[in-house]
Amino acid sequence: MAGDPRDEIVEHLPAMRAFALSLTRNSALADDMVQDSLVKAWTKIHTFEPGTNMRAWLFTILRNTYYSNRRKAGREVSDADGLMTEGLSEKPAHDGRLQLSDFRRAFAELNDEQREALVLVGASGFSYEEAADMCGVAVGTIKSRTNRARARLAQLMHLTEDEALEMTDSATMAVVAGNRSSAAG
Repeated sequence: MAGDPRDEIVEHLPAMRAFALSLTRNSALADDMVQDSLVKAWTKIHTFEPGTNMRAWLFTILRNTYYSNRRKAGREVSDADGLMTEGLSEKPAHDGRLQLSDFRRAFAELNDEQREALVLVGASGFSYEEAADMCGVAVGTIKSRTNRARARLAQLMHLTEDEALEMTDSATMAVVAGNRSSAAG
């Protein structure tokens, strides 16, 4: 990258917000967390290595901010009324709406580590190696979390192996099915 890396940050804002929403399940907290992460990134931009993955760097800052905030708060903020999750994607106009609702409920049942692994590998398209690096764990740990999370989602949604989940939301399908080529690493 020849220019100032700060110019690239704005390209990643929608993905950062989506990741923050998946972690916090609260739009106000997600917005605050993205803002805090951006301030940290902006002030520490000199530590970013040009030519490396800016999105991974920003997601790592965002993830660390989330866990720091969790430690400080000592409790998880939930989206009990489901308002925030409703805004994550557009609902299909057919019976996929019911399946998407089931998916949201099941996704909310996963633990933080499983939800995080699915969002990074499935929905955001990071490789297992990139996700492992962002989370500070071994690649096998990310693969295990992703596999267990997908199995748990299938269990919670009462899906069998021969039963297809029909949704129009490709990100949700990538999370559930694991068919995304960028997640195959």
